Amino acid sequence: MSHHPNFPPSLSISPNTTANDGDEFGISAQRDAIEQFGIAGRVWEAALAMCSYVNSMTVDACDLEFDPPFLEGRGWDGHPTLIELGSGTGIVAAQIARMFLGDGIIIATDLPDVCPLLERNLHAHTGSPDSRKSGCDNLFVRPLSWGNIKHAALIEQEFGLRRDASSMGNAPSSNTLTHVICSDLVYFPELFAPLLRTLIHFTSFPCTAAMNGVYPKIVISYKIRSLQKEAPFWAAFGLWFTFHPVLYRRGLDVKVEPWMPFRDTDPDAPDRTFVFFAYRRPESLSWEIPQSDQDLIDGVGARGTSFRKADDTFETLLFMVMDPTE
Repeated sequence: MSHHPNFPPSLSISPNTTANDGDEFGISAQRDAIEQFGIAGRVWEAALAMCSYVNSMTVDACDLEFDPPFLEGRGWDGHPTLIELGSGTGIVAAQIARMFLGDGIIIATDLPDVCPLLERNLHAHTGSPDSRKSGCDNLFVRPLSWGNIKHAALIEQEFGLRRDASSMGNAPSSNTLTHVICSDLVYFPELFAPLLRTLIHFTSFPCTAAMNGVYPKIVISYKIRSLQKEAPFWAAFGLWFTFHPVLYRRGLDVKVEPWMPFRDTDPDAPDRTFVFFAYRRPESLSWEIPQSDQDLIDGVGARGTSFRKADDTFETLLFMVMDPTE
């Protein structure tokens, strides 16, 4: 990529007007952040969808019921440990922090030059002057460029995420990665392979304890902008991960509605937003991960072969959830 990923050519975006104004995520704050941090300074639509999903776990949640619940996972017990990729303004991490009452760990990550925005917003949200940690004792900001193994390794070591004995001795405590959060990250084709490579890394041994039946849950909120450009990511992602749409219904009323895929139902919006949850395919833990980004997106190495291939899960899900009148 010849340009900075947060400042694409002819960048022209406006603040999200549906975010709360008057705070660190409001219109005025977004406008200033966009000028300094580019697309990372905007509150994107899929991030708000993720916030709705997260908010279902709070006491004052709306009447929406979700399946599966946000914190549900496979095989882990105890306090959750979450990593958010491409946190941007930090609005999702802030929402998760409100849900946690001292339990669990939240690691908000983004490019090194975006971390000051994350720290500023999350510190304003929690009132902490600490540049390494928010006022919430379990909320942290760390640099992580997608595909950068050094950045990932530093996080693993600091938070005790590596499951091998040699690394565990260098960490103050051991934590099990339970969730990887992604909000509106599927947009530039040049970033598909680094993003997928990072997701594979955090769900591979020794970072994950999948060998012991503990599987990190990946939660992805996604807004369709250009299916033709974005479909290759899902075709490659589905080779390494099983994924399904999060379902919802209004369950607190007298009349309980049927389960439906959670999505943006605004009839005036030409684009659609979805929330998916995913788990690593157990058989993929033994596959060789190609060094070439293009090979990774083309499916080389997946299913244990060097042939190019694609997964059709996304196309099938899209066909099932799309309104036939669209």
